[in-house]
Amino acid sequence: MRTITELSNEKGRVYVYFANDEIGNRFLKMAEDEGFTFGDGVKPKDGSRGCENIMAVNHNKTLNYVGTNGRIAFGSGAPKVNGEKLIRVDFEKYISGEDYIYRLKR
Repeated sequence: MRTITELSNEKGRVYVYFANDEIGNRFLKMAEDEGFTFGDGVKPKDGSRGCENIMAVNHNKTLNYVGTNGRIAFGSGAPKVNGEKLIRVDFEKYISGEDYIYRLKR
């Protein structure tokens, strides 16, 4: 089974897309089970924060929300964000074992 830790080891900036709340909540549970936190130490499933439809997975086992510029980069097809390769992941496909690179709809 694929893990979120594997995503954090990718060589680039990983943005993860969730098609719905159920997939997003599954991501948060897996992230917490694997020891991920938000940058300020809050656990993903502590109840104080929810899941957005795009979130970032960082190399240091932290998560963060993606702001306006990151969302523009995600949707524009930009190859890099902040100088790093942008890796777009469709989380539903990722956990099902399919080809998980998010394909932009044009």
